[in-house]
Amino acid sequence: MTAQIIYKGNLRTSATHLQSGTEIETDAPVDNQGQGERFSPTDLVATALGNCMLTIMGIKARDLNVDLSGTTVEVTKVMVAEPRRIGEIKVTFTFPEGFEADDKQKTILERAAMTCPVIESLHPNIKKDVTFNW
Repeated sequence: MTAQIIYKGNLRTSATHLQSGTEIETDAPVDNQGQGERFSPTDLVATALGNCMLTIMGIKARDLNVDLSGTTVEVTKVMVAEPRRIGEIKVTFTFPEGFEADDKQKTILERAAMTCPVIESLHPNIKKDVTFNW
């Protein structure tokens, strides 16, 4: 097993990662009868994309001897109706001042990000809008 999830009531859940014991709580969003005080399940899907892309870039960056420390990723989830689902995920990478990589390394890092397991697992109808601000 990967995780155990408990319904806490009031449209909230608590998930425990069994290997590490780390917990994540979710809440339904305000526009779907929740309080919006935690990540919603769809927020986690969108956020997982940004985390995964940056992690895969980190693996490749390590191979290239490039330091990604301080790189930030902004994620925006866009919902659509009928059926209610994620319609688009916008992912924007911003690299820190003084970041050093040549054009070839940047291309390799971008391609690595676009092959992360989460992006490969998302339904093709979900638009992925990815920007790299070098």
